[in-house]
Amino acid sequence: MDRTAFASLVSPYRRRPWMTEQGAAAPSSAQVGLKGIIAGGITGGIEICITYPTEYVKTQLQLDEKGAAKKYNGIFDCVKKTVGERGFFGLYRGLSVLVYGSIPKSAARFGAFEFLRSKAADSRGHLSNSGKMLCGLGAGVCEAIVAVTPMETIKVKFINDRRSANPKFKGFIHGVGQIIKAEGISGIYKGLTATILKQGTNQAIRFLVLESLREWYKGDDHTKSVPKLLVGVFGVIAGAASVFGNTPLDVIKTRMQGLEASKYKNTAHCAYEIMKNEGPVAFYKGTVPRLGRVCMDVAITFMIYDSFMDLFNKVWV
Repeated sequence: MDRTAFASLVSPYRRRPWMTEQGAAAPSSAQVGLKGIIAGGITGGIEICITYPTEYVKTQLQLDEKGAAKKYNGIFDCVKKTVGERGFFGLYRGLSVLVYGSIPKSAARFGAFEFLRSKAADSRGHLSNSGKMLCGLGAGVCEAIVAVTPMETIKVKFINDRRSANPKFKGFIHGVGQIIKAEGISGIYKGLTATILKQGTNQAIRFLVLESLREWYKGDDHTKSVPKLLVGVFGVIAGAASVFGNTPLDVIKTRMQGLEASKYKNTAHCAYEIMKNEGPVAFYKGTVPRLGRVCMDVAITFMIYDSFMDLFNKVWV
């Protein structure tokens, strides 16, 4: 098979310059990144509406401390009490915050990954394992700075506020205004270091596992399409790997972004206090609900993202 014929079999956004048909321009890194940004943004909005209740429960359990202040006795107790006190839609408290943030978060993640991959891949579009990790790490750091830190800080403060006897936030705009009024812009960037560590390791693990599984399925046929349901299965595996790999960072990040974050001097001090007062097991609080949410999240995200990228590659060349 000559190079022109081979080029026609390769997805446009994966083509390298040598694969293009004569006279046709290869997609630039900027174009590839733009496709990732748009497809990622759409994906983020859809995904969070599906998975938010598990995020709400996970955050409640991570904020729950030992002793007299302890409020919940596990996942089902948290769901039962929340629904009993506020109805089913109580599980969607703070959703607007994540909807506003999930679109730029997912856009930044996939846009950055596609851009970095286009720069790091070899002439056949392949990434080494270290390349997959570094591109995933870069995607995670990008989303942490652009969207995740302010989004997560506001979300945690909203959920934390709901736990108090007299909630003070009346809505998204009012709540954000109150946070900025009381703490300044830095008030929505609490836990930046922990978030960068969490998101960076998250995406490094996920993209390494998922891209490696794609390559394993394709074998020697690099033009082979991976069925969307199988992409979902690969996403579940990648999501589980990231949960077990960095839940301690997630717990620290959540504590650093809560309404009582002022009692911690920094990320290291927060980790020290958790270890001293609650022991090592506390670093894995909320693992089960997070596992359910993340596995579902990653599976759905990559299935939706791949579907939109396939569409874009047909109509946007």
